[in-house]
Amino acid sequence: MNVSIGCSGITWRKRGLGDGLADIASAGYYGAPISGVESRDAAEIHRLWTSHGLAPAPGYINGEYWDRGQRDDQLHAARINAKVSRELDLTDIFIAVGGFETVTRAGRTRRQAAANAGQLDMLTDEQFRQMTQTITEVCEVFLEEGVRPCFHTHVGTFVETEEEVERLLEAVDPELLFVGPDTGHLAWAGIDVNNFFRRHARRITSVHLKDIDLEVRERGRAEGWAYAEFEKAAIWTEVGDGDIEFPGIFQILDDVGYSGWLTVETDVTQQPTPFESARISREYLAGLGF
Repeated sequence: MNVSIGCSGITWRKRGLGDGLADIASAGYYGAPISGVESRDAAEIHRLWTSHGLAPAPGYINGEYWDRGQRDDQLHAARINAKVSRELDLTDIFIAVGGFETVTRAGRTRRQAAANAGQLDMLTDEQFRQMTQTITEVCEVFLEEGVRPCFHTHVGTFVETEEEVERLLEAVDPELLFVGPDTGHLAWAGIDVNNFFRRHARRITSVHLKDIDLEVRERGRAEGWAYAEFEKAAIWTEVGDGDIEFPGIFQILDDVGYSGWLTVETDVTQQPTPFESARISREYLAGLGF
């Protein structure tokens, strides 16, 4: 495949952006996702990333799109991100739905309901319609700048479960909303990752590579853990060290001629340093020919 291998800076959030970019470059990655778009223009991002020998990779935007009162702010944020992405020659951006701290009809937040969401934890039909309408408008903003919004699933949000994900992808025109799957969040939500990639292969434009320990997932679901408890119990692993079957995923992408970014993202590492985490994942991918 004609792919670019990137690494997210999320593992360095306690260390700072400069350290993260330096380590990502040293670990052998081609690029890193852009961040801080609200406070950095495209020229500054380009200078900072290239000073470390890295290319800017697709960024990330999320919002409470079901809330009609936030629509104007969400469209404004989309315009800023679209402009910066275009100026950096990025053709994709990840878009996700929020909801981490929103109290649901079940009386708990989606973060508390992680991997255990029921019907009362989900948006109402009216909220879902508003979400799809606003996301459609946000997509139009990005596409006007030549940037494809690719939907990113995330545990702890209002689009986490297979039912929620498929409902949204069916509701929004595939010519407007593409797919940017996160392998770890799909698996954590109980979705068969390979089957998901197979169903949506031709709609996928960018990918986040995460790995998880399924034993931790099952234990946490059985005991009703909240999001943070899963992380404390080490649900995240380095790519290749967990239970996700990456060779099969890459074969599915190869079969449809995928070209784009494959971005490693380990939210919380058990390794001594973020650099060691990034190195392990990079060596695994190199062993597969990337």
